[in-house]
Amino acid sequence: MKVKYVFYAALAIVVVGMVFLVEFLPNGLNEIGENKIAKSDMVTAEAKEPKKLFGIVVDSLNVVEDKIKRNQNLADILVKYNVDFVKINELAKKSKSVFDVRKLNYGRKYTILAKQDSLNTATHFIYEPNPFEYVVYQLKDTVQAFKQEKPIEYREKELVAKINSSMYEAILEQDASPLLVNRLVDVFAWQIDFFRIQKGDSFKVIYEEQVVDGEVVGIGQIKGAYFEHFGNAYYAIYYDQGSGVDYFDEDGNSLRKAFLRAPLNYTRISSRYSLRRFHPVQKRYKAHLGTDYAAPRGTPIRTVGDGIITDARYKRNNGNYVKVKHNANYTTQYLHMNKIAKGIKPGVKVKQGQTIGYVGSTGLATGPHLCFRFWKNGRQVDALKVELPPSEPIKEEHREAYEEVKEEIMARLDAINLVNDSFVASAD
Repeated sequence: MKVKYVFYAALAIVVVGMVFLVEFLPNGLNEIGENKIAKSDMVTAEAKEPKKLFGIVVDSLNVVEDKIKRNQNLADILVKYNVDFVKINELAKKSKSVFDVRKLNYGRKYTILAKQDSLNTATHFIYEPNPFEYVVYQLKDTVQAFKQEKPIEYREKELVAKINSSMYEAILEQDASPLLVNRLVDVFAWQIDFFRIQKGDSFKVIYEEQVVDGEVVGIGQIKGAYFEHFGNAYYAIYYDQGSGVDYFDEDGNSLRKAFLRAPLNYTRISSRYSLRRFHPVQKRYKAHLGTDYAAPRGTPIRTVGDGIITDARYKRNNGNYVKVKHNANYTTQYLHMNKIAKGIKPGVKVKQGQTIGYVGSTGLATGPHLCFRFWKNGRQVDALKVELPPSEPIKEEHREAYEEVKEEIMARLDAINLVNDSFVASAD
C-alpha cells in the first residue's frame, strides 16, 4: 500500500514539472537569450566607439606626448619619426599663416601621432602654443595645418580672505589661482594703494575660473568684489552699458580712471620722481622726472591710456622708447625698452592696456627697468600723485538695469561675514 502512494506522489511531481517546463521555462529561456544578445550588442557598440585625440581617431596610432626642449626645432623632433627634411620644409612654408613653426616655445606641450609599424612614421604633429589652443600639422600625403580652440568651461567661484602678509599669499591660502591677484589690482587700481596693503585688510570676490582639460588656466569675468582697506569699504560691480566692460561703485560711478595706475606688472618701484636724485650712471645729482619700475627683462609694457604714438625710436640716453599723446592735456613716455613692440610707430593709434614694448636696459640704465614719464598740460609731473578724471558713470537709460545687478551682487557679497579669522556665508 505504501508503495502505491509513493508511486502516485512521484507521478504528481513529474506532471507538475512538465507543466512548469511548458508554461514558464520557454519564456525564461527567451528572456535570458535576449539579455545575452542585448549585452553582447552593447559590448560590441562600446568596442566600436573610436578613441579620439584632438579630433583625430588614434586607435591604430602610437601617441607620444612631450614638451619642447631648449633650442629644439621642428626638424629635431620629426626626423626621429621618419619625416624627411623635404616634407618638414614644405610644412614650415605652408603653415606660416596658421602658426610659424620657428616660434615653438620652450616648455610648451606637443603630441606626436605615428603609425604602429616598424618605421613609427609620424602622421600628425600637434603643438599647444597656449592653454586655450592647439595647432594640428598633418604629415600624410597632403601636408597642411589648422588651429583649433579648446573648449573652455566657466566655473563661478566665490573667494574671501583676510590679509595677514600680502594679497598674493591670501589668495594662495584659499587654493585660488594667483592670476586673480592682477585682476583684482586692475579693478581697484584707483581706489586702493596696493603698496600700503596692511594686515587685517580683507576682500571678497565673485568671479569665473576658465577651466581647460580639468585645469584652471585663466580668470574670466570678476562679477563683483568688496575690499576693506584702512577701515574703508569699496565695492566693485561689473556692468557693460554698451561701451565695454567697466566696474562701478554702489552709486554708479566708474572705478576706472582715464589711465591705468601702472604701465606694467612690476616687482618694485626702484626710483621715484625727484628734482634731485643721484644718477647711478652719471654719478651726479640731477632731476629725475619719472618713475622707475624694476621688472624682469622682456616684461610687456602697456600704454596706460588710449592715444596716438608720437615717437618710437632709439635715443642715446633714453634707449628704445615710446611716447604716447592721449589728449590735449596728457602725454606719457616709456624709456629703456629692450625692444619696441611690432607695429608701434608714429601715427599709430593704441588702446589702453595695449603692449607697446618690453622691459630692457638700453640707454643710460644699470639694469632692466622701465622709466615712466608723465606730462600734464605740457609739464612733467609725478605720475603717482597726479589727479586724473574718472571714466563715464552709469547713464540714466541704464540706471534701472544697473540697480538690479548691483543689488544682487551686493547682497551676495554682504552675505559673507568674517568669523574667527575665516569667512563664512551668513544664514538667511
